[in-house]
Amino acid sequence: MILHSVPMMLSSSGSSLLWRQNGTHAPPPPSFKALRFPFSLSLRIGYRTTISPLSCSAETSSVLNAWSEFAQNVSGEWDGFGADFNPQGQPLELPESVVPEAYREWEVKVFDWQTQCPTLAQPHTQTFLYKSIKLLPTVGCEADAATRYSIDQRTIEPTTTLSFSYSVSGSYVALWSLGNNHLEVEHCLINPNDKESRVRIFQVVRLAETKMLLQSVKVFRELWDGPFRDGDQLGGCGIRSSGFASTPTTSASLVAGSWRALLATSKIDEHVQGCIQQVTGEKVIEIVREEKDLLLLPQGLWCSLQESKDGARLLSVGWLFEPGHAITSTCIFSSDSKLEEVTMGKETALTDL
Repeated sequence: MILHSVPMMLSSSGSSLLWRQNGTHAPPPPSFKALRFPFSLSLRIGYRTTISPLSCSAETSSVLNAWSEFAQNVSGEWDGFGADFNPQGQPLELPESVVPEAYREWEVKVFDWQTQCPTLAQPHTQTFLYKSIKLLPTVGCEADAATRYSIDQRTIEPTTTLSFSYSVSGSYVALWSLGNNHLEVEHCLINPNDKESRVRIFQVVRLAETKMLLQSVKVFRELWDGPFRDGDQLGGCGIRSSGFASTPTTSASLVAGSWRALLATSKIDEHVQGCIQQVTGEKVIEIVREEKDLLLLPQGLWCSLQESKDGARLLSVGWLFEPGHAITSTCIFSSDSKLEEVTMGKETALTDL
């Protein structure tokens, strides 16, 4: 199995993508006996793959074709809602200064930001950028009153991006440096059944001597709202989703237990910062997910920060997009907090097989 990788140069020029292909379901995993081991201790040994000696500067036709497909699926205007959670998974209220007076008078708690995320990946120049926009909350349907509160603009560049791994589906994992011994892992997962639906989960961790400590979690639930327009139209009444932060958390019984996972992997070179790599290969394993390791979130989402016996750390997220079926993303760090591997998986609960 070959891991393809290419360099990332900053650019924001070029035309937007004007169409999207209809999604197709991935074929079922091969029917052979998989490995079985505890997820919390032994996952990292189960999906080692052989990596080709291609460097991050190798621009082969297969690399460019894969990136072009990814660009097609990730680019566009993504609208939805976002929320912040503490390390225990509890949603955080919006600052009082941004909450309309009417809500304060009615003692209504507001946990969700309405958001936009114009995203553009150029299919031929291997560039990637997005703006994560938060809109001030409004009372009722005040589309004309929508106002931007903040804009978090990001591009793939060596000064801020430690790693970027992607799947042709439009999913990706980015490792961002926040400074002061803080890292942010961004997991973007595309719904396998609906290419116009995705979630982005951010895990902020602090490096403390020999430990990685989870500081906060951010979640964005987004729907595709057309080709890239650089966020020129503010969201309003036409948005198709709703706030989710205060809805019930995912039941542990739906996530814990035995699962069969089809994994794709990218091997990270710690000496090359800021390059992008495609997750490749197909490895089928069985995992056991334990409730004690889970930080449960609303809407079928969860995340975790675990440590194996050899000191490796696993930062994982998952999305139960339908009963018994999930997509997951995991970053494996060495005992000295260096990113070693990124995996993306499609999982099926063994009780459903």
